[in-house]
Amino acid sequence: MIGLPGRSYRGPLPPLTPDELQLRDALTDHVRVLAGSIGERNLHRPSAFERAAKYVEEQFAGNGYSPAAQEYTVAGAVSRNIEAELHGSTDEILLVGAHYDSVPGCPGANDNASGVAALIELARLLSARKRNRTVRFVAFANEEPPFFMTEAMGSFVYARRCRARRERIAGMFSLETIGYYSSERGSQAYPGPALFHAVYPDTGNFIGFVSNVASRPLLREAGRQFRRTAKFPSEGVSAPADIPGIGWSDHWAFWQQGYEAVMITDTAPYRYPHYHLPSDTPDKLDYDSFARVVMGLSTMLDAL
Repeated sequence: MIGLPGRSYRGPLPPLTPDELQLRDALTDHVRVLAGSIGERNLHRPSAFERAAKYVEEQFAGNGYSPAAQEYTVAGAVSRNIEAELHGSTDEILLVGAHYDSVPGCPGANDNASGVAALIELARLLSARKRNRTVRFVAFANEEPPFFMTEAMGSFVYARRCRARRERIAGMFSLETIGYYSSERGSQAYPGPALFHAVYPDTGNFIGFVSNVASRPLLREAGRQFRRTAKFPSEGVSAPADIPGIGWSDHWAFWQQGYEAVMITDTAPYRYPHYHLPSDTPDKLDYDSFARVVMGLSTMLDAL
């Protein structure tokens, strides 16, 4: 239940490499467009919601993909999931997803422009590499309330189609609120069992890997591969899904269809003071740490 294989990185963070500097600038640009130029994006603001969807499609296309849309109707309006696929030599699929909507009243820089920015850049970083498994990148609609944990979530609609098609999803990774880090003691809180507070650090300077019990094999292998090369602290937990926070993103939808799925997160409300508030703006993110995390995820995905 507790921890990941291998050892988490400890000590001073090294200077960013030239590739990480380029990645940091790209991530910054994506967040500024999604949470700054576009801002709040959901079915209550359909024009902004559409602009965000088109931005994701344009970025996928610019990286050499042919993006496809899965449209569905919810609350009398058409929403769409957007996918880009990197074909492999087998029918096994690794799926990386992030929701592109934001909660009403919030520009959603960390929740979840950070996840979408990472999704776009991971698609770019992996695009030129040959591989065995297919890698699919999907931007989901309607993760936030009032659709959260309902059949109207974009990820639920998508995961249900995967099951109907009998697709071999070897693992799903949900990029959820991954741009905020703090080196201050007491900056990190936890839900549920007192054990969490006793075992995990009280400083929010790490990236978290979170899964239900059934997805423990995927969580452990992903954590192992991340720790193999990433120069950034990481923690992990495989815990019962009814503990608050464990299922709070699009990975939940894939659990409902029997797939292994892991959330990758900075722990959102357990660390981020601007969670679901109007103050969740692009200036609040730590883009150096953000870039280190995304580069580590690219290496992890490449190994998987």
